[in-house]
Amino acid sequence: MSCLRALAAVIFPPIAVIDKGCGAFALTTLLTCAGWVPGVLAAILFNTKK
Repeated sequence: MSCLRALAAVIFPPIAVIDKGCGAFALTTLLTCAGWVPGVLAAILFNTKK
């Protein structure tokens, strides 16, 4: 994960996973709406997954 993507995952998590597919984007957006921390964790997990 690059530094720019990690920064995007912390600031606005859905932007960091936009290229990972519709499911990852929708789940991260939903978790970000529920709370900022779950959204950040989901974005980091999706970005570190191969």
